Amino acid sequence: MTTTASPPEGVALDAPDDLALAHKLRAGQQQVMTELRKLIIGQEHVVEQALTALFAGGNCLIVGVPGLAKTLLVHTLAQVLDLRFSRIQFTPDLMPSDITGTDIIQEDPDTGRRRMAFVPGPIFANIVLADEINRTPPKTQSALLEAMQEHRVTVQGRTYSLEEPFFVFATQNPIELEGTYPLPEAQLDRFMFQVIIDYLGEDDELKVVQTTTAIQRHTFTHAITGPDIVAFQRLVRRVPVADSVARYAVHLVRASRPTSPTAPDFIRQWVTYGASTRAAQYLVLGGKARALMQGRYHVSFDDIQALAAPVLRHRILTNFHAQSERITTDQVIARLVEAVPLPRARL
Repeated sequence: MTTTASPPEGVALDAPDDLALAHKLRAGQQQVMTELRKLIIGQEHVVEQALTALFAGGNCLIVGVPGLAKTLLVHTLAQVLDLRFSRIQFTPDLMPSDITGTDIIQEDPDTGRRRMAFVPGPIFANIVLADEINRTPPKTQSALLEAMQEHRVTVQGRTYSLEEPFFVFATQNPIELEGTYPLPEAQLDRFMFQVIIDYLGEDDELKVVQTTTAIQRHTFTHAITGPDIVAFQRLVRRVPVADSVARYAVHLVRASRPTSPTAPDFIRQWVTYGASTRAAQYLVLGGKARALMQGRYHVSFDDIQALAAPVLRHRILTNFHAQSERITTDQVIARLVEAVPLPRARL
């Protein structure tokens, strides 16, 4: 059963320009999905969550074993959206300047004088793929922090703005942990979603084998472009959200903290640290984007529940008791969604 909430009084997405832009977002999203299917088979929920993050202006951490097309998905998405793409392969010897860029000495061919010139690094793109982000030391990982949050980088005391739209898609391999550096909690919290990419079903896997072992020639139609995405991000923030829906998102996040009076017993038993306020912000913001993608102009409780797993799974830290009982973070989140009641309508 779909549970909805009425938009707050006096707030509506009813301006003609807003409605036209909302229709363009929905049509563009459907066209992007169609274009991606030319190369990406299956993984519908992964694509949907990636587009939700794009329209909301967030970053994604994609986790999956090798060979599941994580890199191909992000690269194809950049091609479909006609955005500048950059891939950074994170290794133990990668330096911060390898990401942000550096100053070098250049000689002016006319005057012969030498001067310092800034050479931008691969972070200066619209979509940046940080491949195997946990294989580089924290010092280098932190070089992404300012870029992800502020959309700018600072080199030698000078600040450079990044071109909009700007997104970071990072990938991690969950099975090879030797020689890796777990992401700091502060950086994990900067990712709007943690998206799990899993094995395909048998029919989809057969299609992948058949298409990738034949000659492939793909051309993409650019239904939406960078300026459109920037406009969509502004539109998403204008989508109304009822007080009861926002309150539900807050209740859900607060109940994930074992020290909270509203935390269920299983949270106190299995969780060491719960989600921060940023989780509630991303639940509501992602809910707004999801509503527009489905042709609605207000956020429902279903939107919050549908995004609970990708928003919370990297923000809830389980303890030894959960691990010993083989309780996963996703199982904790599923029980949390069942345990937290919907706010009652005020008469």
